[in-house]
Amino acid sequence: MDNKHEILELLRAVEQGRTTPEDALLELKQKPFEDLGYAKVDFHRSVRQGAAEVIYGAGKTPEQIAGIAAAMGERGCKNILITRMGQEAADLVAQSVPLEYHPTPKLGIAFSGERTALGHIVVATGGTSDMPVAEEAALTAEMMGNRVTRLYDVGVAGLHRLLSNLEPLMSARCVVAVAGMEGALASVVGGLVDCPVVAVPTSVGYGANFGGLSALLAMLNSCASGCSVVNIDNGFGAGYLASMINQMEGLQ
Repeated sequence: MDNKHEILELLRAVEQGRTTPEDALLELKQKPFEDLGYAKVDFHRSVRQGAAEVIYGAGKTPEQIAGIAAAMGERGCKNILITRMGQEAADLVAQSVPLEYHPTPKLGIAFSGERTALGHIVVATGGTSDMPVAEEAALTAEMMGNRVTRLYDVGVAGLHRLLSNLEPLMSARCVVAVAGMEGALASVVGGLVDCPVVAVPTSVGYGANFGGLSALLAMLNSCASGCSVVNIDNGFGAGYLASMINQMEGLQ
């Protein structure tokens, strides 16, 4: 079984007499993972965490990426995220599995299917240069079934740009604030909204930015309440966390 809803439906079928306990047990006994030699594909990730396993593309060959995606597709997985995958690798993977590729965040979506759009997440960036990380966050959240509004290039160097977008910010269930340089955007957003803010420091900046370390430390030391921080350039992690926050809010 590939997700909680399918398992729940199977148990209801047993309860209602539409299937036998023996047949249900046979379905549940499917291997929780498949050993491909170079990877152990976790088919029960969606049961435990609500989302299928995500493939980290960096460091993997196109053949390995395609093999993992194909194994997941055979088990009915849809909207499989492949992060940090370059154009050349994407072109090769697309020869083996159905692939939707987004070059800006270097993110692929294998076996693309229907997507819901629950709640409201805002992804905001300090500058245009932060867009690769922001798009990784936005697409991750969208693939996990969330409605996303993008507010790009609304950094503190021109604060009026951010203040002209108060309506979407204040209607959000979670805001992902993506910024490099001194990382001030997260603190400003955190002082405006009544929802959690996921701050994403990026490696964008000049020498003293230290590859994103200055933004990371600034966000960690934010005086705005309700502001959490993920690792440098970790758009995927931010989008995933924002999705969990948004969908937990929706259950209340």
